[in-house]
Amino acid sequence: MRTLQFIRRGQPIALVNVPPDRTLLQVLREDLGHTGTKEGCGEGDCGACTVVVGEAENGRIRYRAINACISLAHSMDGKALWTSEDLAQDPLIRPADGAMSTGALHPVQQALVDHHGSQCGFCTPGFVMSLFALYQNEVCQGQPVSRERAVQDLSGNLCRCTGYRPILDAAQQMDALPRWQVNEPELLQKMELLALTSKAPEPDLTYISPTTLAGLLAARTAHPQAQLVAGCTDAGLWVTKQHRQFAQVLDATRVAELTRIDETADHTAIGAAVRLQDAFAALVQRRPQLQTFGARFAGLPVRNAGTLGGNVANGSPIGDSMPLLIALRASVVLASPRGERAIALENLYTGYRQNVMAPDEVLARILVPHPSEGEFLRAYKVSKRQDDDISAVCLVLNLHLEGGLVQAASIGAGGVAAVPARARQAEAALHGQPWTEAAAHQAAQALQAEFTPLSDMRASSPYRSAVLASLVRRFWLESQGLQDVSLDTLRLEALA
Repeated sequence: MRTLQFIRRGQPIALVNVPPDRTLLQVLREDLGHTGTKEGCGEGDCGACTVVVGEAENGRIRYRAINACISLAHSMDGKALWTSEDLAQDPLIRPADGAMSTGALHPVQQALVDHHGSQCGFCTPGFVMSLFALYQNEVCQGQPVSRERAVQDLSGNLCRCTGYRPILDAAQQMDALPRWQVNEPELLQKMELLALTSKAPEPDLTYISPTTLAGLLAARTAHPQAQLVAGCTDAGLWVTKQHRQFAQVLDATRVAELTRIDETADHTAIGAAVRLQDAFAALVQRRPQLQTFGARFAGLPVRNAGTLGGNVANGSPIGDSMPLLIALRASVVLASPRGERAIALENLYTGYRQNVMAPDEVLARILVPHPSEGEFLRAYKVSKRQDDDISAVCLVLNLHLEGGLVQAASIGAGGVAAVPARARQAEAALHGQPWTEAAAHQAAQALQAEFTPLSDMRASSPYRSAVLASLVRRFWLESQGLQDVSLDTLRLEALA
């Protein structure tokens, strides 16, 4: 079994005989005895286990806050890792002016102390690490932290006693304290040395992490029983909640061809291993109206670890990316040793978490057509919490309007069937029709007739059905220039 190596506190950490399904949180707390990183929900929801990972990217270090509870330890191989215990102890993190007093706190920690950002303290280490990533990505780049940005970057951290105001105050005041910085040139050198010394004489057959698509396909064929992961934000739950054990893991996140975003004349090709945060950024670049929807996909640590391909291939009926991609008329490219084939995304699924992929196939990339003139697109997510929550209903509507007529309609729905679905009946009701209030009403009725949602802990079947119709109504009102139409407004309108 290959030695797991990463940089922590400026020094290489080497661990042997780490099982392929052992989580990073287990390694930190149980193997290394560093319990500052807390164990809360065990599903990447509360953020108490947040740590920061540093990866070399274009000659710099990219800092990502992730959930240690659902990250496999071996995914840290060759990277840098920080926990809340490291910020004042890492010799590579020092004040920019070189002066340092005994017991000094990092500006992130000091700001939380100054603004009373902690009470019981259980969630505080996670907040510290999300703020540390924000500090490195914004403050150290000379950018002030806005309250809106702080809310977005802390969306994956929950606190039940302090309240968020003092924490957000601390986030905005970090840049008012003396600047601390990571010695990135020295850290990059250490990571390069680590890469040279981590090459095992024999391949590791328990945790396989190829760097090329050819290598991934060969490993997939040779080890069909291996658990394929691409970010592990869902498969990690199988370990923590269902207590599954993986004898072999095949990690796709280092495959060069799968981590690229390529632009062509007519579409954006997003590699299956592109992180969700980067994938949504690429989509927003072409369609700015998706900014809010993308920010509401889980919390930032989940988007920093999870991948678009992983979310699509997993096929959860409540996964938010699939309704969006269906409405954007996206297709997926499946690769195997026999070659590649492309299919419409909605045709990928055959049943609950089942798909058409052969045992030796992997999802290689997602092709998203560029927006066309006359496109009117809206993406709606209805959940109990505004941030860091799973959808009860997700509905994305995309019309191509020309001369007041619906030339084409694409509607993706989630949370209303066993698979992410395309609302073909509602699309047919709109196609070729004048875009009027009556047409919107007819589409809403078709949408309700097309799906029979289940009742579960998130919402009842009648509620989900009613929400579908309300969202079509909202879509119509927004197409007429109304802004910020809420479901509460639509309910009052229905009662009038």
